[in-house]
Amino acid sequence: MAKKGFFERQATAKRNTALLVFLFTIAVTLIALAVCVVGYFVTRSDTTSLPFHQWLMSYHGVMTATVVVLLITGASAIRWIDLAGGGDRVANMVGARLLDPSSQDPDERRYRNVVEEMAIASGVPVPQLYVMDHETGINAFVAGYSPNEAVMVVTHGALTRLTRDELQGVIGHEFSHILNGDMRINVRLIALLAGILAIGQIGTFLLHSAGSRTHIRTSRGRNNGQGVILIVALALTIIGYVGVFFGRLIQAAVSRERERLADASSVQFTRNPEGIGGALYKIGLTSGYFQSTSHANDMNHMCFGETTKMAFSRLLGSHPPIDDRIEAIQPGLITRLRSRFRDLPADDSPPQPAGGATNPLGASGFGDTSTDKGYGAITANAGTVAPETEQYASQLLARLPANVRELLYTRAGAVQLVYALLTRDLPQETADAMLSFTDDHIVLRPRSDLISKIMPTLLRESDAIRLPALELAMPALRKLDPDERKALVKRVGELAQTDSRVTLFEFALHSFLKRHLAWDAGRVVPVRYRNYKAVGTDLNLLFSLMARAGTANNREAARLHQQAIGSFIMGQRTSEPVLIPRATVASLSDSLKRLNQLSPMLKPAILEACAQCVQHDGQVEAREYELLRIVADQLDTPLPLLRGMPAK
Repeated sequence: MAKKGFFERQATAKRNTALLVFLFTIAVTLIALAVCVVGYFVTRSDTTSLPFHQWLMSYHGVMTATVVVLLITGASAIRWIDLAGGGDRVANMVGARLLDPSSQDPDERRYRNVVEEMAIASGVPVPQLYVMDHETGINAFVAGYSPNEAVMVVTHGALTRLTRDELQGVIGHEFSHILNGDMRINVRLIALLAGILAIGQIGTFLLHSAGSRTHIRTSRGRNNGQGVILIVALALTIIGYVGVFFGRLIQAAVSRERERLADASSVQFTRNPEGIGGALYKIGLTSGYFQSTSHANDMNHMCFGETTKMAFSRLLGSHPPIDDRIEAIQPGLITRLRSRFRDLPADDSPPQPAGGATNPLGASGFGDTSTDKGYGAITANAGTVAPETEQYASQLLARLPANVRELLYTRAGAVQLVYALLTRDLPQETADAMLSFTDDHIVLRPRSDLISKIMPTLLRESDAIRLPALELAMPALRKLDPDERKALVKRVGELAQTDSRVTLFEFALHSFLKRHLAWDAGRVVPVRYRNYKAVGTDLNLLFSLMARAGTANNREAARLHQQAIGSFIMGQRTSEPVLIPRATVASLSDSLKRLNQLSPMLKPAILEACAQCVQHDGQVEAREYELLRIVADQLDTPLPLLRGMPAK
C-alpha cells in the first residue's frame, strides 16, 4: 500500500473526528439505556408495572434518559470549555513547568536544541516547551488545536534517561502528531471521555456518601430509603465501569493506528530506528506511567507510551504493546536492543556512536526523492522531515551567535528581530527614519542597542536565515499580550508600506506574523469550499504574485501565469484570467485566507502550481522558496527547508 502523503493524512484526521463523534454517540446511548434500566426497576411497582419499552416512553423514562444525556454532555462541555486554552491549558493541567529558554541545564538545552532543529527543518512554528519535573518515567506528549499554538511536554525521566538519539526519536514521534493533525483529536477526546466517565463518578460519590451515613440512620423508613440509594449508587458505579470500558475502547480505536504511524514517521524523520526503538525498550524495562498527576487516565491516549497500568491492555491499551511497536519499526530490532542493554542498568544509556546515528540517504534537502529541486518533490515532502534537512537546520542555527540566539528567546529581542528584518537591506539613514516612532507598548518600541546586536548576523548570512530566525523567535512573540500582538502586526504592515510599495519579503513577514499572532491563530479552519470555482479570483491573484516573483519581465510572467491557472479554470464558462500587475497586502491576505478554507485534498495542486512558477528556470532562489513557504504556511501546510538555494 502506498504511503499516505501530508494532505491524505490531514483528510484522514478530519474523518477520525467524525468517527470520534460517532463512537461518543453510541457510548452515550448505551449508558443512557443502562441507567434507564436501573430507573425502571427502581420506579416500577406491583400495581403500576409497565413493560420496559412502554416505561421508556413514559414521563419517568423520558426524564431519566434526558437527565443522563444532559449530565454526560454537560460534563463534556465543561471540560471542553476548560481546555479551550489549548496546549498550555493541558500542560498546566498535568502540572508541567514551562521551560526557561535561558536554562543552563544541559539536558534541557539538548531538549530545546532538538525541538528547534526539527521544527525549523519541518516548517512548523517552534512549540512551547514544558517539563514534568516530578515524573521519573519516560514519556512525552504534544497538545493544542493547531501547530500554531502547539506545546510539547516531556517528563524528567525522558530528559535524564534517554540519549540524544533516543530523545530525538521520541520528539520525531511527537512531531508526527503535530504534522498529522492528531493533537486536535486528542484534546477533544479528553473532553468527550470526561462526559462518558461522569455517571460512574456520580455513582461512586453516592456510594461513599450513602455508606458513610448508614450508621446514623435509625428509623425503618430511612433505612429503606438509604438501601434504595445504596442500590442505585452501586448500579451507577457498575455502569460507570462500563463507561470506562467504552472510553478505553474509544481511546484504543482512535489512537493505536496513529501511534504506529507516528513511530514510522519518527524513523522516516531521523533515519535511525534504534533511536526511537531504544526509547521504547527503556520504557519496557521500567515504565512511562505518571505518578504525580491525577490526570493519568485522561492523558493516556495522548502520550508516547501508556501513562497508567490497566487490565486487558492488549484490548484496551491506547498503544500497541511495546514489543510489537519495536518489531514494527524494524524486524529483529528488539533482539539487538536486548543484547545491547543486557549488561546495563535500566537507567544507563549505551555509548553514542561516533558522529551520531543518523543515516542520510543523500546530500539533498529532501531524503526520499530523486527530483529534489522539482516542484513535485517540494509538495510531496510537505509535512515531513528528512535527516539531511534537520542537519541543515542545525547548521543554520549554529551560525547564529549564542548571544543573538538567547536574545531571540526574549520578548524584546524577538520584536527587535522583526524590525531588523524589515530594515536589513535599507540604507542606515532610511532605517533610522523608519524606526523613529514611539509606541504605547514599551516592548514594541525600537531599541537600537538590541538591533545592533542582531543586524551583523543578518547582514553576514544569506536570505535563507531569515525565516528560521523568525521561527526561532515565535515562542517569545506568542508571549506578547493580545493587544501587543495586534499592535505589532499593525505596525509591521504600516512600516512595510512606508515607501508606498511592499516587497515580497515584507509581504511574507507581515503574512507570517498575522497568521501566527492573530487572536484566533490556534482555531481550526473550517472547510467551506470543495471545488476551485468559488475561489477562482483568489487563485488568479495568487498565481499572478507567484508568476511575477519567478520572472524578470511581464511577458514571461503572463505566460507563466497562464500555465499555472490553466488547469484550474478548464471547463468553466468564464473569461480568461489575466495577470494582475499589482495587489495590496490586504487583498492577498484575504485571498489566502479563503484558499485555506479549501478541502485539504485541493491544496496540493495549488502549491504545485506555485512551485512550478518559482522553479521554472531550473533553480529556486532563497527569496522564492521563502515566499513559497509563506504561501504554504497560510494554507496550513508546513514545507521543509530546502538546501542548496542561491541567496540572491
